[in-house]
Amino acid sequence: MYKRILLKLSGEQLQGNKSSGFDAERARWIAEQIKPVLAAGTQVVIMVGGGNYVRGNQIAGNGIQPVSAHNIGMLSTLMNAIALSDIFNDDGLPTRPLSTVEVNQFIDHYTFRRALSHLEKGRVVIVGCGTGRPFLTTDTAALNLALEMQCDVVIKTTKVDGVYDKDPTKFSDAVKYDKLSYHDALNNPDIAVMDKAAIGLAMDEHIPVLICDLLTSGNIAKAASGEQIGTLIS
Repeated sequence: MYKRILLKLSGEQLQGNKSSGFDAERARWIAEQIKPVLAAGTQVVIMVGGGNYVRGNQIAGNGIQPVSAHNIGMLSTLMNAIALSDIFNDDGLPTRPLSTVEVNQFIDHYTFRRALSHLEKGRVVIVGCGTGRPFLTTDTAALNLALEMQCDVVIKTTKVDGVYDKDPTKFSDAVKYDKLSYHDALNNPDIAVMDKAAIGLAMDEHIPVLICDLLTSGNIAKAASGEQIGTLIS
């Protein structure tokens, strides 16, 4: 069992079956998946994406500066952090949202000591706004946060049950990897399950990354306990 995990949730996962926006029922389902993890004694830090609203690289241009576009993308993750924490707390899962950008009127500013204090009090910590800087994905931000918070593993949940040699939604003969080296994950152009910069950071700092399916009930608890599911990149 891991002492502390970093759970990466994409904005796309938070929109549920909607075409965009935030699905409260999906958020409540995720809360139920995390409860056993806390009950087992594992601390949980979450990095949220914002693609259910807007991604910065989608709106850059036509007068919108790239920096402004990425800042707008960060604000999308902030909205997810606020909404997700409200749902979690309402569902009986004690949670505090923090932002790497100062927006104190909305939620508290992220610091290592503040986040650590919440974790030690048995709360889930959700971090919005990525690294607080443009041009970096929330995958890279997740790895950065995991290192800062001294997490044992990064668990990235996806729509499939691990990493395949090719897209399993398009190719019936796709083969799943149970384990994958950092080097292979970085150098195989067909593997795009995580930002290459994030995998490079994981390799440099020797932190394992587990890729698994979010929507299989019990997967988050199994991953947090160290059970072999999905694909382990190490």
